[in-house]
Amino acid sequence: MTASYRISAKTLGSLALPGACERCFWILMRLEGRAPFQIFPGIFTTIDSYSKKVIQNWFDHHGGPPPWLAGIGKITRSIQPPHPSKFQILYPQTNILLTGTPDAIFQLEDDSYAIADYKTAKFTAAQDELFPMYETQLNAYAVIGEQHAFHPVSKLSLVYTEPVATDDAVANEKHMTSVGFNMDFSAHIVPVEIKPSLVPELLQKAQRILENSTVPAGAVDCPDCTALQRLLALASS
Repeated sequence: MTASYRISAKTLGSLALPGACERCFWILMRLEGRAPFQIFPGIFTTIDSYSKKVIQNWFDHHGGPPPWLAGIGKITRSIQPPHPSKFQILYPQTNILLTGTPDAIFQLEDDSYAIADYKTAKFTAAQDELFPMYETQLNAYAVIGEQHAFHPVSKLSLVYTEPVATDDAVANEKHMTSVGFNMDFSAHIVPVEIKPSLVPELLQKAQRILENSTVPAGAVDCPDCTALQRLLALASS
């Protein structure tokens, strides 16, 4: 069966946010996620890659996880997550291909698996507002993982890596080098409840939205819809 739509775990999670806009979702899916005027700073991709490599390097040299990952459980090994082209499942009920790759997969002492996603950010009220999206994203990874030899998935975690920018850190001369300066990061682990039912429910919602032949109505007070209307008004003036 050929999939009618391909949706990443994070894109699916956007539908779980309070006030999620069906109009924006419909448009972005047809643009394959490449909205005009949208710029994502490359530095975050670099930091994300560096974080994963630093953690894997610790495993390679010490035979176990760094101490601050203890909040996830008794980790015995780190597993390289599969490429998105391999880490996917097709939902026949909706004919949607669900894809994505978590930042980390760990095997635990009881031979179950833990899946984690790293977020380079402070854990603030603003991040808490995004929790429904991250919760769905991780549960989608768990559902996919269960069908790709990572069975059972017993733990889901968000790992916030927060830059340490206190006055003491700024004043510490050890951070100054001959070619620049270093910045410390502190980790904050947030457990996420395993709720596999979130995934098919949101896939059905996505199918309903995407099967509209015309763009659906936007959410009330959606800032992106408001910006789009202003842009269209300017273009037609």
